[in-house]
Amino acid sequence: MTSIPPLRLVLGEEDLLVSRAISDISAAVRATEPDSDVREWDAGSATVGEFVSGVSPALFGGGTVVVLRNAQNAKKDLTAAVLKYAEGPVDGVYLVVAHAGGVKGKAFADALKKAGADVVSAAKLKRPADRAAFVREEFRRLGARCGADAADALLTAIGNDLRELAAAAHQLVSDTGGSISVDVVNRYYRGKAEVTGFAVADAAVVGDVPGALEALRWALSVGMDAVPIADALATGVRNVARVAGAGRGSAFQLASTLGMPAWRVERAQAQTRGWTPEGLAAAMEAAAEVNAAVKGGSDDRGYALERAIFAIAAARKGESVRGGVR
Repeated sequence: MTSIPPLRLVLGEEDLLVSRAISDISAAVRATEPDSDVREWDAGSATVGEFVSGVSPALFGGGTVVVLRNAQNAKKDLTAAVLKYAEGPVDGVYLVVAHAGGVKGKAFADALKKAGADVVSAAKLKRPADRAAFVREEFRRLGARCGADAADALLTAIGNDLRELAAAAHQLVSDTGGSISVDVVNRYYRGKAEVTGFAVADAAVVGDVPGALEALRWALSVGMDAVPIADALATGVRNVARVAGAGRGSAFQLASTLGMPAWRVERAQAQTRGWTPEGLAAAMEAAAEVNAAVKGGSDDRGYALERAIFAIAAARKGESVRGGVR
């Protein structure tokens, strides 16, 4: 437990990196203390009393992880309490402070650095080279090999969302055994004969059932695996939901906010027409079901994909399809 930093400052707004910086501490503590406690608050609404209670040692021993999110929004009294605590952390208590990293609340972050906090960067990866490095590192984390050309191919296919990239990396390693080449990426995420899972998804999310079924049957007939098609359906629905929830704005403005390529935002903006929040929730459920089905729970993966297409199109119309996608 002595190797675990008692105070960690996570700087940045990249959600995946923030989550990992927090979960790494929690996992390290639980590896030694399985019964450890994790206590989490939003710094903008947390009180000094809650914080003081949170950093108190566990009654029956064991490690305690205390997480303060959105530290840039902390009020002065909470900031003072955290900095006072940082002067003498309690044994067995591990404090993680997540700060957006901007100008707001910068003095708080700087003071935590001076107090000796272990600093982890969770800044948005804006440069293509940084995102490519993330992809390669993701494969290394999974014990796999990925060249620069294969990383670029995955970025081209998936886009800039780190969670989607990480999910794609996990899926590729799971399905291929870990040697990732451009051909492997293209086989899963670009398909054959210019038919892709995204072509199926693009048709499904606008309610074009005949077009989606035609693209699906052609993709399967030329040997495309069902898994990347199911992943593409999930990504297509998720992209529509994210763009619909982002409000109005140009594709280029929203691309920066959402971490998606502008062309993909523009396409999703066109696809949002006709969707309601309830419909998107139903479509996301159908996409999750078909992902589970094609990854082991279905005797006929092609049929499961067809059912998912009908379910997604029905959700767009505010209808439902009985029987699920299995």
